[in-house]
Amino acid sequence: MIKSMTGFGRGEYVGEKRKITVEMKSVNHRYLDVNIKMPKKFNFFESTIRSLLKEYMERGKVDLYITSEDYEEENYVLSYHPKVAASYLKYLNQMSEEFGLDNDIRVSTLSRYPDVLVMEEQDPNEEELWHDLEAALRPACEMFVASRVSEGENLKRDLVSKANQMLTYVDYIEKRSPEIMMDYRMRLEDKLRELLGDRQIDDARVVTEVTIYADKICVDEETVRLRSHINSVIDTLEQGGSIGRKLDFIAQEMNREANTILSKANNLEISDVGINLKTDIEKVREQIQNIE
Repeated sequence: MIKSMTGFGRGEYVGEKRKITVEMKSVNHRYLDVNIKMPKKFNFFESTIRSLLKEYMERGKVDLYITSEDYEEENYVLSYHPKVAASYLKYLNQMSEEFGLDNDIRVSTLSRYPDVLVMEEQDPNEEELWHDLEAALRPACEMFVASRVSEGENLKRDLVSKANQMLTYVDYIEKRSPEIMMDYRMRLEDKLRELLGDRQIDDARVVTEVTIYADKICVDEETVRLRSHINSVIDTLEQGGSIGRKLDFIAQEMNREANTILSKANNLEISDVGINLKTDIEKVREQIQNIE
């Protein structure tokens, strides 16, 4: 099974006390990089959330969004701070005496002063809160993985198709290379006959020249290694798993062999095929960057 590093997931939990929504999306990245945005009351679970995510993914830049809506207000209590009220009253009475003002303080007035009456949020039941959060997180992760697998299968089909096309290019180069040798030898013999007239052509000299030429343009080793790398890509894709880094390394080796073939090419047709080969390898390398 192949996974893309591009994915999206959404999960929701609706209970008697709250509704929690989780959304996540990702793009490709060398490592697992998770960015979490969530209400403060979930901060305690950040480490646990990251550990849970690692069960579902290994690489990618992941943005995780958590929102919560509480249905009940029992988590909030109204607190009265009598010492704060007493301090206000003390100084208000002092001001009344010092400046000869009427002390018109009422309870309703005093209660409006800062920090006399405060609505405070109680510490939530962590076990219960995690249960609700996990109930939204896991479905989001499962959808996220499913979208990655679906995209991964599309990538696999595309990469296998490109790999098979590259094998046809390698077949052509392997078939055409000996013919180039024969063509070169025939052109060389014709040139020598033209220069020597009726004199005998030195076959040993012709063989030596052809051998030197063949050594310069021979790509047998490169095509053998390139074919092996292409087949390795196909086999690795069939094996599945977390193969992005391995495929990236193989693609680099493929590019190296293709560059050598192109540099040795002394034939327009092989050069054209070599360019097509390099173009497909670059496309493969781009696609591989999206595989986990």
